[in-house]
Amino acid sequence: MLRKNDLISLTITDITNEASGVGRYDGIAVFVPGSAVGDQLKVRIVKVLKNYAYGIIETILKPSADRAEDVCPVSRQCGGCSLRHISYAAECRIKQNWVTEHFRRIGKIDLAPLPIQPSPAQNAYRNKAQYPVRLGPDGKIQIGFFAPRSHRVIENCFCDLQPPFFGEVLTLIQDFLEQYRISVYDEQSHQGLVRHLFLRWGEKTGEVMVCLIINGQQLPYADALIEKLTAAFPHIVSIQLNCNTAKTNVILGRDCRVLYGKPTISDILCGVKVELSPLSFYQVNRSGAEKLYRIAADFAGLTGKELLLDLYCGAGTIGLSMAHRVREVIGVEIVKEAVENAKENAQRNDIHNARFLCDDAAGAAKTLAEEGLHPDIVVLDPPRKGCDAALLETIGQQMSPERIVMISCNSATAARDAAILCQNGYRVVKLQAVDMFPRTAHVETVVLLSKGELSSRNIRVEFSLEDMDITSLRGKATYDQIKGYIEERFGMKVSTLYISQIKRKCGLEVGESYNKSKNEDSKVPVCPPEKEMAIMDALKHFGII
Repeated sequence: MLRKNDLISLTITDITNEASGVGRYDGIAVFVPGSAVGDQLKVRIVKVLKNYAYGIIETILKPSADRAEDVCPVSRQCGGCSLRHISYAAECRIKQNWVTEHFRRIGKIDLAPLPIQPSPAQNAYRNKAQYPVRLGPDGKIQIGFFAPRSHRVIENCFCDLQPPFFGEVLTLIQDFLEQYRISVYDEQSHQGLVRHLFLRWGEKTGEVMVCLIINGQQLPYADALIEKLTAAFPHIVSIQLNCNTAKTNVILGRDCRVLYGKPTISDILCGVKVELSPLSFYQVNRSGAEKLYRIAADFAGLTGKELLLDLYCGAGTIGLSMAHRVREVIGVEIVKEAVENAKENAQRNDIHNARFLCDDAAGAAKTLAEEGLHPDIVVLDPPRKGCDAALLETIGQQMSPERIVMISCNSATAARDAAILCQNGYRVVKLQAVDMFPRTAHVETVVLLSKGELSSRNIRVEFSLEDMDITSLRGKATYDQIKGYIEERFGMKVSTLYISQIKRKCGLEVGESYNKSKNEDSKVPVCPPEKEMAIMDALKHFGII
């Protein structure tokens, strides 16, 4: 029987949705953060419950093939990058499996997702960050991130997920606070001034916003801070205070005050120019969001004749990005400020076929359905908790759109909601995982549901393999056949060198010449993650692995 502080040998066989590795010891599941499937470990047990236990890595006896160098000095304490210790190709494979399993187990939908779409960038992809500011045990100001399940600050101004200049801005502000002896917030006593720092960057415009969240109404020596920031960083066009005196864990208050420059910064997403305040919702991975929204638009099959209902529309970016490809967009959002932003974004971009309503999604859908609205396409982008069952029934039974496109940050609730829609006459046609948050345990999912008849291009052909001898075909494929399969299925070209690299990674024999670059004395290029996934798919298709 396991006890606390036991030291055991453990092989990791799976990974949870929280990115914790899991192995079994005497029939007991043991969860080990920071581990990878295939790791052989010495694990120290730190907590034992009735049917499972938690452990920490003492020694890596034999590392998993999925392991990669973790260059962040605080990743294990911070916990934000829970997948930084594995390769990006393995991370994408894990996230693809999460989506597949959620739809199979929760939704009872046995449809293989399309190959996951990786993020265009794996580092420095975030355009916004919020940093708690506290006093450390040594009395010095700490800026960083909260440790998992705590409010203990792990000091880190230079997070690899943020643009490097974010760290430079934070360091300057930290020096300013120390120099002028500005007090920082203490949660226990509710005393101290500076609670958080907020940075936002318009990737396409280069504009930068700096906001200090304070437990008060004024910042002493604000002019000195403005002078320092604008001299060092000319791209800063907005410096603001956000006043939050509430005894709460909510970071931002409702009151924003401009100290310097503009109240907003600009950016461009899918060709739509947007203005962003500290309170505006905006995707933190702009280039990843563009990929996500393009996939959603492709799933929608727009012809220019459709009425599109965009539920949970936020500031309207999804609907507005599709407005030029539909007859009309109706957006619904419960947050009043977001609705105003959506209207302003439409006006700013000369989009005249979009209107926005301030209401909860279920209530608005019921009202619109009673008024006789029958949209051709419904786009759903709900919060992590997913959609209200009543909303899904209204859509399926009263509105009855031809197609529904669901974008979800939680594939478990997406699977549940898709199952409800299937009970109301829909079927899942396409399923796509999209990685918007590399190195973290988050993945986006895009789902296409249809009520229409199958087209001739989607006729299912059933036949028996019993009378066919396919054993001679298994495990054999030329490099040209593999290349052709990948180009047809994924629309990308791969080299013989890349195929041989992945075959070797799978323990398959390849000729020595296939492991070398064609150019003498040149470095051998490494297969990119998206091509590795495509090659792995082809090897499985041909029965090679």
